Amino acid sequence: MISKTQLRVKRSFDLVLSIVLIPVLIIPILLFVIIATISTGQFGLFMQKRVGQHGKLFHIYKIRTLRKEKHVLGHLDLSATNFGKFLRQYKLDELPQIFNVLIGNMGFVGPRPDVPGFADELENEDRIILKVKPGITGPATLKYKDEESILSQQLDPETYNRTIIWPDKVKINKKYIENYSFYLDLNFILKSILN
Repeated sequence: MISKTQLRVKRSFDLVLSIVLIPVLIIPILLFVIIATISTGQFGLFMQKRVGQHGKLFHIYKIRTLRKEKHVLGHLDLSATNFGKFLRQYKLDELPQIFNVLIGNMGFVGPRPDVPGFADELENEDRIILKVKPGITGPATLKYKDEESILSQQLDPETYNRTIIWPDKVKINKKYIENYSFYLDLNFILKSILN
């Protein structure tokens, strides 16, 4: 089980690494935001509420990948731009989350932060997942790196996500926290870079 000391070491590592990486990533992030602004017709950086450590809500930062298109019947359709598809394919839309790590509402490794209606509704021993900050990467993120593709092949993606993928993510993330080590985090970071 992850201890308070391990949580402090984890946070110190996240803080130092984010401070080191921000000067390297700031130019690509700004460039991507400008291109996303042009391609989507809206400001290229967006925020969305996610569930964080201890179930507290926070705003996650991402590069906008969807444009709003009004159809003839007046229905609003959200579709990814070509640039957005490129960003999503290589997970580059998540680069601004380096600032979430710096602020302290995310870490480099941990369960992915979900929209309300998932992690905040965990019960009993499953709530152990909320002990750690959500992460940019982690064991469940790596296993489900093609989650969008998997869901697109389902007749009922929402039900499949809630009944198959989400329970498996909970199981994976519980195991991560119960068997936590700093070496594990380094291993997941390395795997994410190489994948």
